[in-house]
Amino acid sequence: MYSFDIERPTSVADAVKALATDEAQPLAGGQTLIPTLKQRLAAPSVLVSLSGINEMKGVCSMDDGRLSIGGGTTHATVAAKATAFPGLASLAANIGDPAVRNRGTIGGSLANNDPSACYPAAALASGATIVTNTREIAADDYFQGMFTTALDEGEIITEVRFPVPEKSAYMKFEQPASRFALVGVFVAKFADGVRVAVTGASEDGVFRWTEAETALSSNFSSDAVPAAPSGDGMISDLHGTGEYRAHLVAVMTKRAVAAAG
Repeated sequence: MYSFDIERPTSVADAVKALATDEAQPLAGGQTLIPTLKQRLAAPSVLVSLSGINEMKGVCSMDDGRLSIGGGTTHATVAAKATAFPGLASLAANIGDPAVRNRGTIGGSLANNDPSACYPAAALASGATIVTNTREIAADDYFQGMFTTALDEGEIITEVRFPVPEKSAYMKFEQPASRFALVGVFVAKFADGVRVAVTGASEDGVFRWTEAETALSSNFSSDAVPAAPSGDGMISDLHGTGEYRAHLVAVMTKRAVAAAG
């Protein structure tokens, strides 16, 4: 590790001020950033730790029925407290290992937008709203490609607001070493239709599988899941070809629908 300064603000306002420093970078749980620093893939002169900002932590139900989760809330807390949204709580409970779940945060995961991360699928399938220190961003507008989001430089995710579906489930085929999703599918059934989001598969990052949404909105049954999408544009690496991942998209969607009941 190389030398850098660290700031530990206790409010969002102070964090924003600290991030205005040249070459400053936010540090949430650090599950991605710390290994990145060790590999010299990033070299900020200042790290701004968000772990001491209590106003960014916690889970609660809003007056409009949505579930509000602070951006600094750990995966373990989401798993334990998001009981109003069982599909999301189950997803959080199966991220990484206990060390990751007790340090990693939902805001950090969504800000990083790893193409194999779990939370992006939940946010996109739920039609969540990502709240920052300056604005609110619909999930459909937030995710813009692999490791790419609508966040501006220095913008902080302070809260995520999830509409709670009637039924939901997340199923992932794990890469056994990392426990990231080789392919993960989140299915959310609302009164006005079904949303299906896929992570781990596409070269463009998380995406909605619209063909499955249309089919499942008419018949919410695993038998209604369409044939696998094309393998074109799917990630192809040592863990699996694009065609293999496309096949898994259909398989995981069927399992998610069955689990959601």
